[in-house]
Amino acid sequence: MKILLLGKNGQVGWELQRSLAPLGEVIALDFDSPGPLTADFSSPESLAATVRAVAPQIIVNAAAHTAVDKAESEPDFAHALNAASPAVLAREAKSLGAWLMHYSTDYVFDGSGSAPWMEDSPTGPLSVYGRTKLEGEQAIRASGCHHLIFRTSWVYAARGGNFAKTMLRLAQERERLTVIDDQIGSPTGADLLADLTAHALRHVQQHPEVAGTYHAVAQGETSWHGYAAHVVEFARAKGVPIKVAADLIVPVPTSTFPTPAKRPHNSRMNTGKLRGTFGVNLPGWQAGVDRMLTEVLG
Repeated sequence: MKILLLGKNGQVGWELQRSLAPLGEVIALDFDSPGPLTADFSSPESLAATVRAVAPQIIVNAAAHTAVDKAESEPDFAHALNAASPAVLAREAKSLGAWLMHYSTDYVFDGSGSAPWMEDSPTGPLSVYGRTKLEGEQAIRASGCHHLIFRTSWVYAARGGNFAKTMLRLAQERERLTVIDDQIGSPTGADLLADLTAHALRHVQQHPEVAGTYHAVAQGETSWHGYAAHVVEFARAKGVPIKVAADLIVPVPTSTFPTPAKRPHNSRMNTGKLRGTFGVNLPGWQAGVDRMLTEVLG
C-alpha cells in the first residue's frame, strides 16, 4: 500500500511518519521538500500534480494553517491552506479511489455551554481559523471521496514549541503566573493522534462503511490553568528548580489576555463514536502530558 503524507514536519506529521510505516510505503512531503514532489499548500492546484504522480491508496493531510491569531490578518492564505487545498486533495482522492485522512478542530464550534460536542452538533466558528477549517471539512464531504476526518484539540508534542514547555520556562523564571481558567478542553498528544490514525486507516480497509467524521481527543478535561498547574507540579516533583509557588499560579478569565482571534470557552468533545467504531481506549490527558514532559525533561 502506498501512503502520501503531507505536512511531514509538523507535530502530527512527524509522529505519523512513525505510526504509518507498518501500513505500507510512506511518501512523506512538506512545502520545502527537495526534488520534483512538493506539498505547497499555498498553491492548492500544485498539490493535484503531486497526488497524481504518487497515485497513493491513502492520502494523509497533516498540513494546515494553525497560527490562529495570524489567520485573522491573512484570511486568504488561511483559506488556501485550510479549505482550498483539502478540497483539491478530496477531488484527487475521489478520482483515484483513494482514502483521504484529514484533521480538523474544536474551533469549528462556538464554544458555548458545557456539554461535550458531538460530531453532529451545530457548528459556529468564531474565527478565520475555525471558519476555514470548517470549509475544508465541508469540501471533503461534498467531494464524495472515501474519507476520515478527526476533529481534535489542544495538540502538543515533545518536538517543537507547546503550552507545557512555555509554562515550564515561565515557572522557572517567575514567582507568579496568571493562566486562563475559563477555557475547557483536553490536551491531546500528537503521538496519540498518529496511533489512532494508523489504527483507523487499517480498520477502514476492511470496513469502508465507517467513513466519516470523528472526535479524537484524550480522555478527561481541564482548563489551561489546570494544565499549567499539572505541568509545574510534575516538574517540581522531578527536581526541576521551580520558582513559582503552587498557590501563585493564579486563575484568570480569557478577557485578561485579549487576542485577535476569539477562542471557544467549551472545547469538550464527545469521543463515544470513535471509541465504539474502532474499539480503542483513550488514555487520560495527564498520562500523555506526563510522557511528553518526561521526554522533554530528560
